[in-house]
Amino acid sequence: GEQLAAFRTQDGQAYVVAAYCPHLGADLAAGGRVVGNCIECPFHGWQFRGEDGKCTRIPYAEKVPDFARVRTWPSCEVNGMLLVWYHCEGLGPTWAVPEQREISTKEWVFRGQTEHFVDAHIQEIPENAADTAHLAFLHGPAILGGSDLRYTRSKLWNFMKHIWKAEWQPEPEPNEHCSRMLVQHRATIFGKHISLMDLVVSARQVGPGLVFLIFEHAFLGHGIILQTVTPLEPLVQNVVHKIYYQKNVPAIIPKLILRAECIQFERDITIWNNKQYLPKPLLVREDSSIQKHRRWYAQFYSEKSTRLPVQKEGLDW
Repeated sequence: GEQLAAFRTQDGQAYVVAAYCPHLGADLAAGGRVVGNCIECPFHGWQFRGEDGKCTRIPYAEKVPDFARVRTWPSCEVNGMLLVWYHCEGLGPTWAVPEQREISTKEWVFRGQTEHFVDAHIQEIPENAADTAHLAFLHGPAILGGSDLRYTRSKLWNFMKHIWKAEWQPEPEPNEHCSRMLVQHRATIFGKHISLMDLVVSARQVGPGLVFLIFEHAFLGHGIILQTVTPLEPLVQNVVHKIYYQKNVPAIIPKLILRAECIQFERDITIWNNKQYLPKPLLVREDSSIQKHRRWYAQFYSEKSTRLPVQKEGLDW
């Protein structure tokens, strides 16, 4: 629900500030321009420094008031992304986003991205990692069956099966804001194991909305999908997947991997878009990692975190 203005100063540093000028509310991101290390308001030409948001110049005023400033957001530029730190109580960053060495050294190059909008509670998306039981049922049917859940289990594609083995664990201190899932993928055609499709995926969740999916394949090399989950509204999440892959591997390979991942992810989206978040789900012993994940994820809420009110009467919500 926040409006932001992101800009790069002339010395190359990227900054993020609140979009609206505190003078008369013009949007700095719509028509504003970069002047040195400041962003200039398109309405009256007030200039705000990216570093601390302080107003450094008002073209028609003799003196700039000390209190004239725009809010700045803590941000960092890493792995080809500009990431903003959000805390509902205004606390500063308590951890840093790790750099993927192969991206910064350009050993792995950008090979495409997908973007999705998910109508769900933000916690639903990462919780998938701990719900290992859904892998066999939802993601077991052949990828050739597509993402429409009415047809994925069609007998036409029965000759092919995906077999998943996964394990999820939170990381110990000082990385308690991270968790890891190791996934081993095998495929069978007419019951025969096809080793060419063996794949090991290491998924590292960093904070509530960033995932590093590292792929290792015996013949097709290594790469990464970076997943970001950005809440747009209380029940609307914007999910982006960016793939970086070894530059000596033909681009068609990472594009096929991204396409396959996209089909599987769209199966999840159909579930998320139509499900209800249950704070007290009915679980069996084999679902224990879901409760473990919820306890781990609880660290990303605080006293003043936005909560959706439960209406006892009426349908206004």
